[in-house]
Amino acid sequence: MTFLTSVLVGSVGGANAADLQDVYNSAMKNDVILGAAAAGLEARREAIPQARSALLPNLGAGASSSRISRSFPVGIVDTDPGSPTFGQEFGVPDQEFNDHGWQARLSQPLLDFESFYNWRSAKFVVEAAEADFLATEQAVIVRVAQAYLNVLRAQALLEASVAQEAAVQRQLEQVQQRFDVGLVAITDVLEAQAAYDGAVVTRVQAYGDHDIFFETLITLTGEAYAEIDGLSETLPIVNPEPANEEDWVNTALTTNLGIKAVTAQLESSTRNLRARRSGHLPTIDATVNHSHFVTGGSAFLGGKTDQTSYGVSINLPIYQGGFTHSRSKEASAIVDQSKQLLEDQIRTVRRDTRNLFRSVATDVVRVGARRKAITSTESALEATETGYEVGTRNIVDVLRAQQTLYSSQFDYADSRYNYVIDLLALKQAVGTLDPEDLAELNNFTDPTIPVVRQASLLSRSGNPGN
Repeated sequence: MTFLTSVLVGSVGGANAADLQDVYNSAMKNDVILGAAAAGLEARREAIPQARSALLPNLGAGASSSRISRSFPVGIVDTDPGSPTFGQEFGVPDQEFNDHGWQARLSQPLLDFESFYNWRSAKFVVEAAEADFLATEQAVIVRVAQAYLNVLRAQALLEASVAQEAAVQRQLEQVQQRFDVGLVAITDVLEAQAAYDGAVVTRVQAYGDHDIFFETLITLTGEAYAEIDGLSETLPIVNPEPANEEDWVNTALTTNLGIKAVTAQLESSTRNLRARRSGHLPTIDATVNHSHFVTGGSAFLGGKTDQTSYGVSINLPIYQGGFTHSRSKEASAIVDQSKQLLEDQIRTVRRDTRNLFRSVATDVVRVGARRKAITSTESALEATETGYEVGTRNIVDVLRAQQTLYSSQFDYADSRYNYVIDLLALKQAVGTLDPEDLAELNNFTDPTIPVVRQASLLSRSGNPGN
């Protein structure tokens, strides 16, 4: 089977076929960027219990054990005149014994503004991380759609380049036959040959790009697909709803995940500033201490001692070398930075929402115009070929008309894919994009027009590059 027939006829059902929903489901399980984001979110969520721990009871315990050797000087003389052993010299035996004990301390913060604001700050840190993760999930939807539609785009380009090559090849054969009988000049043959060579190069490039875009699906999903479903012509190309641009902008300012994340970061930095300024305030802790001590040596209170104490401690930092003041200045600067980042995010969302809304509206018009352009270029090609037959047009005109037709066919398919991507990007900018949007788009994939990976055709049909 030749390359021309293998592409246009060989694209029949095969193993590992998938639609858009299949690719998305696989990406949600295997996409490494999403997996890293999920792990990062779990890590950030631990900021809350870590900060809260400074407000909860703290219990600690310790134990010790030691071996003690005790010796006394020998030759001690009894100096008590009333003692029966007065004047006698005697020695005290050495002692070896163990000391061991344990102690426990329970403390409960009663007043600690810095720890309280750190805890409040941690809550907003997690809130920002959750918004970032949701944004990553939305990005997966767009990346899957882009990767999938890029394969379809490559297929459209490949089909157009194959059709153009076949048409130019037929034209070259016809011109060669006319030249052989003296009806045309050699320049027509050379023009047709040059056009054919260029069409071959275009087809070879399209073939390589086709396989490259299939590789992108592997990067997203970790799975190799031999075939995916095409996109049906029944896909509606309609203007965004609502049709008012300002409605989309106002919704975006409320629901955009980037704005939510930066707003939470600003709230977190504000609480962090309060925490740093609270470093000048006193802290109050309630404490309970208990100790148990046992000694093997002689002791005035006996060999075993238990002690429990209750207390309240107050700590007032007076001067720490300017550390607290410096940290407050640092936190204040971070608050200012967060405010600027929030304003930048708001301006960016406004711009992107407006631009994408207009892009979608333009895409709708462009798809319609390019659909009509196909009909016009088909008519123009027929007229040009007729003119060539009667001698009013030359071969260059025919080749140019053919190229225009196949370019129009690709441009039409390309504009449909751009419309889908722009519409999904618009919903992403607003923050309302969800898997249901992809599921709805998947309803318009068509297994009767499959796109087969060229590497799989290579294994079936020999070298398609010939």
